[in-house]
Amino acid sequence: MRSKEFKVGVFALIALVGLYYGFYFLKGIDFFSTTTVYYVVYENSDDLAVSNPVKVNGFAVGRVSEISIMPDKNHWVLVQIDIDSKITLGDSTRAILDSELLGGNFIVLSIGDVKSPKKRGDTILAGLAPGMFDLLKNTAEPVASDLKTTLAKFNIVIDNLTKNSQRLDSIFRKLQATPDILNTTLLNANDKITVVSTSFTDVASNISTTLNELKPTLKNLKVVSDSLKQIELNKTIVRTQQTLASLNETLARLKKGDNTMSKLLTEDTLYVNLNKLLLRLDSLADHINRYPKHFFAPLGKSAKKVEREMKEEEDRKKKAGSNPPPKPN
Repeated sequence: MRSKEFKVGVFALIALVGLYYGFYFLKGIDFFSTTTVYYVVYENSDDLAVSNPVKVNGFAVGRVSEISIMPDKNHWVLVQIDIDSKITLGDSTRAILDSELLGGNFIVLSIGDVKSPKKRGDTILAGLAPGMFDLLKNTAEPVASDLKTTLAKFNIVIDNLTKNSQRLDSIFRKLQATPDILNTTLLNANDKITVVSTSFTDVASNISTTLNELKPTLKNLKVVSDSLKQIELNKTIVRTQQTLASLNETLARLKKGDNTMSKLLTEDTLYVNLNKLLLRLDSLADHINRYPKHFFAPLGKSAKKVEREMKEEEDRKKKAGSNPPPKPN
């Protein structure tokens, strides 16, 4: 019997110990990890409770282990937090009190640059996250400002519409009198058009009468014009006949052969003499080219000397022709 009671007691003790550790484990207490204790002072804890988590970038690295009031410091709240020893905090670390919309409160650690690490039991700077009402306020202020500006512009538009409506009323009142003015203008214009039409009819009748009177005159002018053209044509024909008669007389004289022109056309004496003259001129030019000293020397040369030089030149050519130069080997 004692062995059974002993076993039941041991089992009950183990169950109580397991329940105790399980309860605190569910509250976030890990008995198998080492933690470091830090303190944070808040003006208002905002319903923060023991065992609420402490997070870094959304990951739980500790919990709230104790909350107490500070009567000597305006009843501010002292919060003790247990942080995993692997997390190193520094002077710039802030413990920001935050809350979820449908959940509880928690603390978010903004570690920052760790230049001077915090020691166990040191106090961390406190901070409060902006709440929903603060966010709504910050969001609503620009909207309210824009809405105020929009309403001011809308009021200006309404004022302008009121002024424009007054102007439109004035324009419509003036337009009501416009049909009467148009009717009066049309009546006056109709009378003037009738007068102008009558005057135009009279003018057209007068022009028609004048044209009928001018028809004989125009016929006479046509006859005179035709006569003048005929006279000019007759003069031209007479002049042409005179020119042809003169040309016939000239050709008849050329055929008779009793004048210089006819002789030039019928005899070749002039042609022969001109041909001889050209041959002599050609010989003279050739002689000048060959013996320019005969003509252009300072004192000139006599005819005998010229004949002697020409004979010597001919003899020299004959000797050169009889004794040809030796052929090269």
